[in-house]
Amino acid sequence: MNPSDTPLPESADTPAVMPQVVDHVAVAKLYGEPLFTMPHDLYIPPDALEVFLEAFQGPLDLLLYLIRKQNFNILDIPMAALTRQYLSYVEEIRSRNLELAAEYLLMAAMLIEIKSRMLLPPKKVAEGQEPEDPRAELVRRLLEYEQMKLAAAKLNEVPQFGRDFLRAQVYIEQSLQPRFPEVHVVELQQAWADILKRAKLVQHHKISREELSVSEHMSILLRKLQGQRFVEFEKLFDPSQGVPVLVVTFIALLELAKETLIDITQAEAFAPIYVRLAYTPS
Repeated sequence: MNPSDTPLPESADTPAVMPQVVDHVAVAKLYGEPLFTMPHDLYIPPDALEVFLEAFQGPLDLLLYLIRKQNFNILDIPMAALTRQYLSYVEEIRSRNLELAAEYLLMAAMLIEIKSRMLLPPKKVAEGQEPEDPRAELVRRLLEYEQMKLAAAKLNEVPQFGRDFLRAQVYIEQSLQPRFPEVHVVELQQAWADILKRAKLVQHHKISREELSVSEHMSILLRKLQGQRFVEFEKLFDPSQGVPVLVVTFIALLELAKETLIDITQAEAFAPIYVRLAYTPS
């Protein structure tokens, strides 16, 4: 139940009078039809006010509602009218739920005390000073409570996880078979340059003419790879055989890769290069 939609109960001294039409605005709807007057046989459940009081966060919340509802100046509160309205609320609930009304009764006692102090002559003070207002402490508490209530309302407007938005979750299905990154040409050139650099360290003075066959070295490489899962790229070359044999072996390796008879793989960037026989399904 919204507190702003609930009519204020009249005190014992003030008769309840309901206007026939309020600015041509319906006070309620009954079965979809506008209702401009309150029915005389309207039944209000005894626990209706109890539910209404539970909607407030405490006596300060109820006091602030009454002040704003009646457009009272919070710095100059008419204590008689405010106390009368407050007591009419609390008196209805006191006989039904004493535990709920306990803190409201404490505030009622404070309002009565302030009202009594305002009826007494003010205490004498030094010249040039204003007498202490008995309502000052109540006004201070009401202003602080209103500030906290407005701050809480602003915080409540901030989007909250689980209420206004949810965290997006994306599930990516990964393949069970590992996918090795492709070997780039630059990395293959660097590996080849390292082999040539080591081959130059082994020099022979024997001069002879050799006829080197690329297809023969292709067969040699296939035999080396036979039965091996992975063979390191550098182990396929023998620097002691000289640069010509290394060149022919490298060409044979490229021919085998071109004919997809071997796979050249690398586990990750800058990792060692491995060579293996290409997988052929049976």
